[in-house]
Amino acid sequence: MHYSFSVVLAFVASSALALPALLEPRQSTETSGSDQQSHDEASTWDAGATRDFRIHESCNTTEVTQLRKGFADTMTLATHAKQHILRFSNSSQFYQKYFGDAPTGEAIGYYEKLINGDRGNALFRCDNPDGNCKNEGWGGHWRGENATGETVICPLSYETRRPLEQLCAFGYTVAGSETNTYFGSDLIHRLFHMPAFGDDHVEHFAEDYAGALELARTNSSFATHDSDILQYFALDTYAHDIAVPGVGCSGKASTSMGPAQTSTTNENAVESTAEAALAQSTPAQVPATATPPANPPTPITAGTASTAAAVPSVSHVLKNM
Repeated sequence: MHYSFSVVLAFVASSALALPALLEPRQSTETSGSDQQSHDEASTWDAGATRDFRIHESCNTTEVTQLRKGFADTMTLATHAKQHILRFSNSSQFYQKYFGDAPTGEAIGYYEKLINGDRGNALFRCDNPDGNCKNEGWGGHWRGENATGETVICPLSYETRRPLEQLCAFGYTVAGSETNTYFGSDLIHRLFHMPAFGDDHVEHFAEDYAGALELARTNSSFATHDSDILQYFALDTYAHDIAVPGVGCSGKASTSMGPAQTSTTNENAVESTAEAALAQSTPAQVPATATPPANPPTPITAGTASTAAAVPSVSHVLKNM
């Protein structure tokens, strides 16, 4: 079959008209660098966020280095603790051990707050403005009403706190050793004292390892915002899952200090100070937002006096070691 040249030309022209999208030139979406920067600045919903932990100028180079390593260890512990709960939920033996039958959301939330919470209202300093670092055995302290967003790290911490790489080494066990043996777990405790991370909701309901397990069994709704329990869970799961996989170093509760105890505190002096503090302290009330159980625990918090000379409560004396 033969077609004339005019027929073929007409067919090609009609095909081109039928597919305009294929023939139209591509429009450029590129913008100049300055225009893109302006757009990014205008559309950034979290502009002004503080993503790094703030360290006061009073800390020297060595202290800054140790603090940054400590913060990194804190992030490692908190991240794994959160991931462990997300993976196993409340079926985890560790979750049941420390949080009982409590819903998982609160514990996940507080670990997440450590990981991604804004850090603008938390400052770590080394200049001992309240004079408490002179107290025997004190590794640091939250400044309380003197400055609610500030924590002092005393020289003892830099001398004794261990890196996370040593978890389960040198006789350490979760049950028999102090939570502040490692810088990473100690900073979890210190961060939760600050309202920016603890919301004035994370408290010391349990005083020790045995008390933590008892709280999980009897008042689990408080266990998920207990400062010590959040540390114990993070340490125990990291030890079992990462440090010594499948084994860990949970240990057994003991009435005596474990071999890995790093504090140089004179126990008799601490007990004497604690007794005096107990006589002066005013017990805090159970948070109003919680549904009180049959026998609600009383948070063990610092004293309310705003002066540097104020003596903290029993647990706070021990926790500052």
